[in-house]
Amino acid sequence: MNLLQPLYSVYEWFISRNLDKDKMPKHVAIIMDGNRRYSKIQGNMSTIEGHKRGVDTLENVLEWCIDLGIDIVTVYAFSTENFKRNEKEVTDLMKLFVDSFLSISTNKKIHKNEVKLQAVGRLDLFPEEVRDAIKDAEKSTEKYDKRLINIAMGYDGRVEIVDAFRKIAKEVQEGKISPEDIDETMINDNLYTAGLEDPNLVIRTSGEERLSGFLLWQSSYSELYFTDSLWPELRKVDFLRAIRSYTKRQRRFGK
Repeated sequence: MNLLQPLYSVYEWFISRNLDKDKMPKHVAIIMDGNRRYSKIQGNMSTIEGHKRGVDTLENVLEWCIDLGIDIVTVYAFSTENFKRNEKEVTDLMKLFVDSFLSISTNKKIHKNEVKLQAVGRLDLFPEEVRDAIKDAEKSTEKYDKRLINIAMGYDGRVEIVDAFRKIAKEVQEGKISPEDIDETMINDNLYTAGLEDPNLVIRTSGEERLSGFLLWQSSYSELYFTDSLWPELRKVDFLRAIRSYTKRQRRFGK
């Protein structure tokens, strides 16, 4: 047992109690970084085990968000660049994705809290079994509208913007719209995240301080928060600090 846990519990209570409920973020986006480094630090842990611990952390974070009244969570699960990792890790990750998405349909917490799940990104890049598991998870939660979790898969912010402009260019070519019709709203409507509010807060774990292509268009006015904790070891107190930091900031949106 961690001897510091009682102190962390008190600290969690203190931060939660003093959060300004009127300034809570509605949409939190997370770059879940540090799974591989976490497994290396453990010494005898396989890389895929580090990723599995990361899945456990995601489940915890979703619970914390529900408790805090955060309605939308978008997480960066797998980028287009991640396909370049060594073959065994990619193969193991594909199996983990299948297991994780299939488990959604029987996850009591997901259904109890009416969490809708959707995957966004270049899903066509994934093996058929992964795509089928994603469809199964989306189908089992499609009727929910209280809360939403977006899983960014095969995702890259620049590719997303290129794809959006290709769709718009096709409509121009077909004469459905003119170049003068193109505005921010139209671009938003053609992104993978069409219809969603932009994230209020973007959190990245592992100490890296960059977006790595995550929600480049959508995060133009998002608040950013970086924590040194590796994703699998993220504690509730770490997450609460991020939320507290957000609630204390003055958001001017360029004004």
